[in-house]
Amino acid sequence: MGATESFGAGAPARSSSPHADARGADLHIRQLSKRYSDVAALDSVDLDIASGELVALLGPSGSGKTTLLRVIAGLLHADSGQVLFGETDATRLSLRERNVGFVFQHYALFKHMTVAENIAFGLRSRPRAKRPDKATIRRRVEELLALIQLAEHGERYPEQLSGGQRQRIALARALAIDPTVLLLDEPFGALDAKVRIELRRWLRRLHDQTGQTTLFVTHDQEEALELADRVVVLREGRIEQVGTPHEIYTAPASEYVFDFIGRANALQGRVDAGRFLADGQSPGFATEAGDGPARLYVRPHDLALVPAGEGWSARVVAAHRLADRITLELDVDGQPRPLEFDFAATPDAETPAVGSRIAVQPLRYRVYSRE
Repeated sequence: MGATESFGAGAPARSSSPHADARGADLHIRQLSKRYSDVAALDSVDLDIASGELVALLGPSGSGKTTLLRVIAGLLHADSGQVLFGETDATRLSLRERNVGFVFQHYALFKHMTVAENIAFGLRSRPRAKRPDKATIRRRVEELLALIQLAEHGERYPEQLSGGQRQRIALARALAIDPTVLLLDEPFGALDAKVRIELRRWLRRLHDQTGQTTLFVTHDQEEALELADRVVVLREGRIEQVGTPHEIYTAPASEYVFDFIGRANALQGRVDAGRFLADGQSPGFATEAGDGPARLYVRPHDLALVPAGEGWSARVVAAHRLADRITLELDVDGQPRPLEFDFAATPDAETPAVGSRIAVQPLRYRVYSRE
């Protein structure tokens, strides 16, 4: 595979180095496999997460992300492989022995307990020899209520609070036990869009305060790219790519990642002597991909309008305006799939008429060889 250059600004890169005040352990996954009948939910997965990192497991349904999270937690047992917390082999340890904090999509709070009692539950459930005294538990609960900005809500019950507040309580309960790692399974999936955005930004700030090693599952690309230090893209039980949000967006390691992350156009063609030629088109574009069948991928906003004969010839089949953006659907000569072309809807922007012919060319793109 090859590409002439990276594309798009994507999400800002974050440092993947351990947090200065990191409290969690390094996490190492070694050759982890799990099957359900004849389906491989996890297929020889290897992954290293540094202490203090916030890492997203991203993929469609059935990609293995929730299975991986549950194996790490000890809720499921792998068929083979290892889970290591630092230098401790946790593969055979129980959920309690692993001391992980787990947050579910639907909060899983105890309705008959107050907010303070919910947060204290993990500490009060410890064996007597390891259980803190009542004063210590009370101080810890007060600290966490202040941390999640719900200091005045300790005596309320979960049903008296909003969904976003309940999820913050679930996070506080998971943090109360000083977990080895914090595991979040679609933590914002039950919330509406506005609350999701607010809560994930709050979680990022909370993580920066605590330095807790955190792994969260999501199918929401925007959520993963905004929130995580690194993103792990999974496909059919295997890791397709691991990288910072910027790397995942601007340098996809495969066609699958490019097509899965963000909006993408794909043109069929072939590479000849270092140039990609789209089927039915004459202009070629430089690439490092080897000669033979190939596909060129380009984001809708990485196309530019050019004079006829200088780019791909296309017919406008539809035009859509959304806020400050205009999207054209283009029928490109010789291509089986339409192309989307985005440009700014400025006051003086002229939208080509449906049925008219235009020419476009890619500003940034990647070319992947086809076997």
